[in-house]
Amino acid sequence: DLGVGGKMSLFPVPFMMRFGFEKRFSFFQLQWLLDNYETAEGVSLPRSTLYNHYLRHCQEQKLDPVNAASFGKLIRSIFMGLRTRRLGTRGNSKYHYYGIRVKPDSPLNRLQEDMQYMALRQQPVQQKQRFKPVQKFDSSSGENYSGGGQHHPGAAEQTVIAQSQHHQQFIDASRALPDFVELDLGQSNTENISSEDVKALQSLYREHCEAILDVVVNLQFSLIEKLWETFWRYSPPETVEARLPRARLLVLCRNEAVLKWMSTCDHLMYQALVEILIPDVLRPIPSALTQAIRNFAKSLEGWLNNAMNAIPQRMIQTKIAAVSAFAQTLRRYTSLNHLAQAARAVLQNTSQINQMLSDLNRVDFANVQEQASWVCQCEETVVQHLEQDFKATLQQQSSLEQWAAWLDNVVTQVLKPYEHRPSFPRAARQFLLKWSFYSSMVIRDLTLRSAASFGSFHLIRLLYDEYMFYLVEHRVAQATGETPIGVMGEVNML
Repeated sequence: DLGVGGKMSLFPVPFMMRFGFEKRFSFFQLQWLLDNYETAEGVSLPRSTLYNHYLRHCQEQKLDPVNAASFGKLIRSIFMGLRTRRLGTRGNSKYHYYGIRVKPDSPLNRLQEDMQYMALRQQPVQQKQRFKPVQKFDSSSGENYSGGGQHHPGAAEQTVIAQSQHHQQFIDASRALPDFVELDLGQSNTENISSEDVKALQSLYREHCEAILDVVVNLQFSLIEKLWETFWRYSPPETVEARLPRARLLVLCRNEAVLKWMSTCDHLMYQALVEILIPDVLRPIPSALTQAIRNFAKSLEGWLNNAMNAIPQRMIQTKIAAVSAFAQTLRRYTSLNHLAQAARAVLQNTSQINQMLSDLNRVDFANVQEQASWVCQCEETVVQHLEQDFKATLQQQSSLEQWAAWLDNVVTQVLKPYEHRPSFPRAARQFLLKWSFYSSMVIRDLTLRSAASFGSFHLIRLLYDEYMFYLVEHRVAQATGETPIGVMGEVNML
């Protein structure tokens, strides 16, 4: 059939007339949708993201856009079988189309990455009023955070909003804040702290953590500083002060049970934030989002220190240990993700894989084992099995995900004898040291032989060492009943 304008179209005229699109949509607009989006299982896009992409397209092509409702009908008609889901945190959820994504080769991906994501941080705070978390923490302040009038964002802000919405398809906005344990002062209540103050602290801190999660889901990282300042009374609203006066908060901050409770709550919250921002360490993340997360991690300790400058030192140390573990985890995971994408290109290159296999077969593994055995004291049969299995996996030209499964299986096999034993964390740490020592010995041999694939092996070694750390960290957390953030937080406290 001939479509609009007499051109051969995927959308025959009867189809378009059936849905009332013959006057409102051109063939080129419909083709633009097919060129840039595709159906896929297990993925979703915010409805507002698709509509913002469409508005930008209309602006660039000098076309008159239709309203959001008509656009939604068109999307459902073209991409059959789409479902609508409401995703996000309580009170801050958004409708998503489930089963559609931006095509990997679409220019929309490059467009979104090139936007200046952090530009919104330079906007006045009152221009960020459309986000619910801001209303939460300063409703009684003299500053216009809640925005009584309707806000009409400018073109620059709309661009940043669109990118933020685009980036939300890479995060897990559906994750909620886990339940916190009850605060029980027990024998530590030597200052006759009332049960009302304990309840007030629990309630306020829960609301505070939910507000933090809300702004992180919205990728409004700079608002975290204001949230901390509000809670720790750097600039307290009257409503918060009335529920728990500053003097009583300071008494609570000196209590050992409160310190331990708040540390546990922080570990739960920060672990949830990590899993929101980086739900899959191997999945590609836009460079602009990666940089925004790294800048966020770099700012955290400074923001918290400034907000808590009048709080007892023990509480500051407790809070800084947790936020430092959070920042360190974000830096490690974004670095791991960057290494994964660089290694993916190597693992997909047949000639490089063949060269690596050829060079690896020249390595004197008997000599490596002889030198390493005195330090590591590993069973020779285990080392030989890993060597043969590694070569076989390399020869099969396995994908990055297959290598990840192989590494996970190695951790499982090595640590299996220590499961459900108190020595599990120590055995896990020893395994990391031994793995690193053996891999460094292999790299040394490749270097001395001037192996052609040394650069590829060096990259792969960096990735596998980092991913092993990630796997072991999670196994130790599982074995001890902690969160991975909690495991790292204990190290920071020490």
